[in-house]
Amino acid sequence: MWRGARWSSKSIYRRLYTAARRHSEDEGDWCYSSEWWGTDYSGQTVLRSISDKGNGVVSVVAYPSSRPSQVYWSKMENWLQQRYADLQPGYTQKERFRVIGYQWRVLKFNDDTRQSAVKIMAACKESDPHSMFFMQQPHCLATPYLKSMVSVGLATIAASDYDLTNAMHGKKSMNILCIGHGGGSLPLFLASKIQGAKVHIVEIDPLVISASIQAMGFPAFSLMAPSGGRANSGPDTFDNVLWKGLHERIFLYKSDAEDFILRNSTKELYDMVFIDAYDGDDIFPHKLWDAQSPFLQKLSSRIHPRHGTVVVNLHADSDILDADRSAPSVLEHLLPMGKYVSTICRAYKNAMVQSRGSAFVVSVPWVCNSSLVVSKGFTVSGGLRAGRWDSALEHLVSKAFEVEHLLDLPFPCLDYIKRNLMIVD
Repeated sequence: MWRGARWSSKSIYRRLYTAARRHSEDEGDWCYSSEWWGTDYSGQTVLRSISDKGNGVVSVVAYPSSRPSQVYWSKMENWLQQRYADLQPGYTQKERFRVIGYQWRVLKFNDDTRQSAVKIMAACKESDPHSMFFMQQPHCLATPYLKSMVSVGLATIAASDYDLTNAMHGKKSMNILCIGHGGGSLPLFLASKIQGAKVHIVEIDPLVISASIQAMGFPAFSLMAPSGGRANSGPDTFDNVLWKGLHERIFLYKSDAEDFILRNSTKELYDMVFIDAYDGDDIFPHKLWDAQSPFLQKLSSRIHPRHGTVVVNLHADSDILDADRSAPSVLEHLLPMGKYVSTICRAYKNAMVQSRGSAFVVSVPWVCNSSLVVSKGFTVSGGLRAGRWDSALEHLVSKAFEVEHLLDLPFPCLDYIKRNLMIVD
């Protein structure tokens, strides 16, 4: 059974329409989507190979980026120079850096499916123009569904009495698991915004991992070896200059998600799990949502029993889009109700929510995606039939504003929470 959330509380309306905040510029705003969406003629293929893990032809295509404007590049050059000097205290000759430019890099499967889009900076030493390196911009989330996952996930765990403030300041560890890697923008964003975040990433396709590191500016030091240690012996100077320790809190595993959950020997409980695991045919593997699968049962035991929160990116049952690539208005209220989406939602809810907790799904603006949230800690006191969702939603909205301010997000969380919220009953 599905229930539509009623945004009827006067205080909720007051928050929706009177709360405003000045945001820093969002370089991943949808208004720039024409840049990274690109055309066959405007992009340059920088990597192309055949996957043996079901993703078909894997390619990375580069497109020009209009932001940041060239007038701001010198600020980044000065930052790189200062970071290098801090890490080389005995080095008397100042090393200067030159920003070559910024690009969108889009990971594609079979030349059609845009799996992910990231923004990179290309730079080099002035003394050695051949020393070019790429840095993915961790503050930039390009696709709306990632902003949706971040917004609803962090607001929900904050509403579950999790101390996000101390995690953000690095005073408390926050264990996060990302199933599905793509270009790596989600784990980078989380690690950059939450100083206490320790992010594990599971990706089955080594070609996707290589593409993210070689062509999309993801930190190479994050890659883990089968033995459990780092694949690289230690971060090089450029890693330290670019990432300032952030890369040491990211652990990228080449593994099947089910195998990782079932066989990983670590005893850590995850505070949050983000799942975005579609293959080259745009299919969400059945074993990751089958109600009888060992994956779901084990995953439930691997998340924190008081506040554990799972967020799943779901593609709608229909992929019909308007000419501007947005979801037709007639479809917007129907997307969460499709048989495919609802089956997955119920499977996750039944596996993870027992005596307490809840599950809900929201539609993602502009695209045919939904974000499923299953929480062990976000509970509606008195149950749904007692009409308690108004107070629960008001609590969720207040936490969305707190998250937005605390993490200084460049986008409004509420825009990704209020859209067609449906309760999985």
